[in-house]
Amino acid sequence: MTQSPKLIHEILPVGWLQCNCSIVGDAETREAVVIDPGDDAEQVLAVLRRHNLTTKYIVVTHAHIDHVGGLERLKEATGAPILMHPDDHWLYQNVAMQAAMIGLPAPRVPDVDQQLKAGDELRWGKELRAHVLHTPGHTPGSLSLYLPEPDKRLFAGDTLFAGSIGRTDLWGGSYEAILRSIHTHLLVLDDATAVFPGHGPATTIGAERERNPFLQGR
Repeated sequence: MTQSPKLIHEILPVGWLQCNCSIVGDAETREAVVIDPGDDAEQVLAVLRRHNLTTKYIVVTHAHIDHVGGLERLKEATGAPILMHPDDHWLYQNVAMQAAMIGLPAPRVPDVDQQLKAGDELRWGKELRAHVLHTPGHTPGSLSLYLPEPDKRLFAGDTLFAGSIGRTDLWGGSYEAILRSIHTHLLVLDDATAVFPGHGPATTIGAERERNPFLQGR
């Protein structure tokens, strides 16, 4: 858990592929956003109950199966709307095919309630807000969320990892697009910005600018 006086932030690696599900809550109002509940919905709900949090939004950074498997149970339990970029709706509608490709049972997925697009802003709690960045490349509708306050945090989905970048060999992936997204939308952020990827450890923009081998020489 990473926490400030104004913010509650818990990260749960969920499911077979250990997707990082982030719960980001306002410490005063107890209103929260859940990002990428890929599986293990009961664990996510247990964290929400432990902090007495009410879910305002469920945000999907992209529609790969490992990021959407817990959506139905979480929506059923919280009533919160599911938000996703429209360019990934086709991928979301083919979750059963994704499951068959990796030998997993297909989760049932509820309807998307609201589209998220570049330039949108999510607000919850007393002062929390997230800027929506469209960062295609891993998938056409990949999103990142940037929270400037109370400290700089970027939820990068599977676009940027510690020492790596997202795969581009799956449906709709593009190596050129993901590098363009990272350089145009992510590396313009302050070096001190904490980066929370969809898998693996956290990092910072400065560390990736300096050492990520995929981002050198451009």
